[in-house]
Amino acid sequence: MAQWFFSYGKNTDRIGPLDDAAARAQAQRQPDGYCWCEGFAEWKPIRSVAEFGGTPLAPPPMPPAMGGRADEIDYRIVGTDMQFVEIELDPGESAIAEAGALMYKEAAVQMDTVFGDGSTSGQGGGLMDKLLSAGKRVITGESLFTTVFTHAGQGKAKVAFAAPYPGTVMAMKLSDHGGRLICQKDAFLAGARGVQLGIFFQRKILTGLFGGEGFIMQKLEGDGWVFVHAGGTVVRRELQAGERLDVDTGCVVAFHDTVNMDVRPVGGIKSMLFGGEGVFLATLTGPGTVWLQSLPFSRMAGRMLAAAPQGGGQRRGEGSILGGLGDILGGDRNF
Repeated sequence: MAQWFFSYGKNTDRIGPLDDAAARAQAQRQPDGYCWCEGFAEWKPIRSVAEFGGTPLAPPPMPPAMGGRADEIDYRIVGTDMQFVEIELDPGESAIAEAGALMYKEAAVQMDTVFGDGSTSGQGGGLMDKLLSAGKRVITGESLFTTVFTHAGQGKAKVAFAAPYPGTVMAMKLSDHGGRLICQKDAFLAGARGVQLGIFFQRKILTGLFGGEGFIMQKLEGDGWVFVHAGGTVVRRELQAGERLDVDTGCVVAFHDTVNMDVRPVGGIKSMLFGGEGVFLATLTGPGTVWLQSLPFSRMAGRMLAAAPQGGGQRRGEGSILGGLGDILGGDRNF
């Protein structure tokens, strides 16, 4: 028996799983939406599904991607631990990036700082659109401004963007992921012009407080290439409908918007107090794809801070000769 899921817009919760009979009743009550069941490559309009009396179509991804088509850029990702992405532009093509991400550019590439996310650069866009775009970036903790790099010469030209800390740069074509990805707040590194950077609100209080990502996450929309940075090594997991994965709250990088994110206690009181994994775990429930990182930046920063004596790091024997001797033997102090 198939398990069906229904959705009626980006701001509503999914309905399901439903069996065949319940799904037909739901489709009859509310036919103007999208549905999914195992075997579907993507969400389909309810009216186009044969099981509900519709005529099969070639529907757009669910939900439809917003804005115009993104520039078709070429790229290569260089390095292993400290990666950067090199983007090759044709004349007139542009890439957008976070402020401060530039590594190098060729002379034919012009750099322009714009208000907001740059998605309307060169495509019109009024003052209100730019204000809304900039406001979304402020809420997610990013700069008011984005940098747009445009090839204004002949032939090919290259521009490169570097990751801010050790990890992995992932190249994702949004059209292959339903036109939308939900990411941690600082995941976006660069992308093709036309990609939109928005905000995704966690509607559940516990998830917002203890989910590791806060109430606000990044939402990447469009049909072009985006480059997302994650700490350490990245693992991709495909979740079936109803399949649940329990994850450390800081290890979630990105997921499809068909995936439901929630939190649950790690276990009993002893595990909460002495297990070292915090009080809550993030739970990701399919269907959809999730990407996890092995080294969240908060974990790395915490270890660096704890190891620095001026930052509160422990120095056993401090105040005695053992403290200085320990630093010398351990290589933490030079003459």
